[in-house]
Amino acid sequence: MKKFLLGISLLLLGFAVSAQTSMQVASFNIRQKNTHDQGNMWADRKLAVTDLIKYHEFDIFGVQEAFKDQLDEMSADLPNFKHVGVGRDDGAQKGEYSAIFYDATRFKLLNNGTFWLSATDTEKPNKGWDAALPRICTWGIFQDLKNKKKFIFMNTHFDHVGVEARKESAKLILAKAKEFAKDLPLILTGDFNVDEKNEAYFTLSKSGVVQDAYDLAKIKYEPNSSFNGWGKSIKPSGRIDHVFITKPFTVRKYGILTDTYMNKFPSDHFPVAVELIWPK
Repeated sequence: MKKFLLGISLLLLGFAVSAQTSMQVASFNIRQKNTHDQGNMWADRKLAVTDLIKYHEFDIFGVQEAFKDQLDEMSADLPNFKHVGVGRDDGAQKGEYSAIFYDATRFKLLNNGTFWLSATDTEKPNKGWDAALPRICTWGIFQDLKNKKKFIFMNTHFDHVGVEARKESAKLILAKAKEFAKDLPLILTGDFNVDEKNEAYFTLSKSGVVQDAYDLAKIKYEPNSSFNGWGKSIKPSGRIDHVFITKPFTVRKYGILTDTYMNKFPSDHFPVAVELIWPK
């Protein structure tokens, strides 16, 4: 009888696990392509970036600081992936993107767009509040082909100077998520340029709308800070790259992925990856 009951319990557990659908989500500041990162040029590290993505089996992820040619080269090495986004300088191809990559065999893109983080004009390139640079948020509404459920994914890069801009950008993004997707589940990724002790971070984490995936994760892997400065700025802790979510997602794992190659770093930021679970 005990063996029979154990067998039934294991069978029911198996059904419960199989009813759940997981999703590998990440935020990755890949560092812009330039001519002055000597020893860390994009041409030398681009395969390390895409190999990391493939090995960790990201399903959908946001990138920051990406120029169009970087996105094109990543796409060539990630054949199942498509991406959405525009350059922040002209709304087309000029300047950095905050693009969203998604596995097109797993997700169907239903709608997408980009808006500027600004109090005056969210439709055209401009600098908002006290920001030093134009900043954007790219969004997409997706359907998960595994369970037919829909969600909105947003990806951004907050200003590195503007204190007011970061706080107001957080409020704007939450308002836009409601505008674009009503009550759909939200995943928000980005380089927010603030750690978990900053007021702009609290604007999101204590909003009552989104929660930090780190706080919800059953398994946490945080060996050091998410910014590494090519190995020169690694701290024992401190997260400026974040993943925020809403219900009904739950978080199984959170990790700052410290992969290196030949004692070098794929980027001056480590990617942050989370495993999200859809409920049945």
